[in-house]
Amino acid sequence: MAAARLGIMGGTFDPIHYGHLVTAEAARVEFRLDVVVFVPSGIPPHKKPYDVSPAEDRYLMTVLATATNPYFKVSRIEMEREGPSYTVDTIREFASRLGPGIQLFFITGADATLEIVTWKDSDELLRQCSFIAATRPGYQREKIEEEVTRIKDRCPNGIYILEVPALAISSTDIRRRVREGKPIKYLVPESVESYIFKAGLYKVSNSAQALACET
Repeated sequence: MAAARLGIMGGTFDPIHYGHLVTAEAARVEFRLDVVVFVPSGIPPHKKPYDVSPAEDRYLMTVLATATNPYFKVSRIEMEREGPSYTVDTIREFASRLGPGIQLFFITGADATLEIVTWKDSDELLRQCSFIAATRPGYQREKIEEEVTRIKDRCPNGIYILEVPALAISSTDIRRRVREGKPIKYLVPESVESYIFKAGLYKVSNSAQALACET
């Protein structure tokens, strides 16, 4: 992939929704990114396996959601790597594959910025790429700015706060709505909505489903 400025957007995408897509497009335009690559996590390190849908389902929903945007791509890099999906390993792999001419921008929620220093090999991660901290409804800008100021010397490529339209959409709420039989139209692309119902996702919680299999 011959992109000089590459955006990387990681997440479980369980399911992907318009909040993710709006954020990725806003980052692409604001930071003049050539491509934004969505990276569905294979094994999220901070979640139990039964708390997330199968990686293949999450990958296919992400492909469906991004298909109409020529600047969006989807990578299986974390799904194909063994073990927990740590961000630093993903950044290392992209940097190794694409070479020294690439500029990497990791797109994440502004609230996650407060946790970066607790991530695996955070010092290396902060040196490897720029961070785009996308705002969410109700976020505390002063708190985010204080954290950015505190760690900016460790991140030579910069940490940037990106304001995006206040879409109060969350994957957690979408899963709850499906379980309760409530509509999710206009929260996710139509193709993703169709996939969720055809695949029977989220009808019961993954935790409850795992428990049922054990008994």
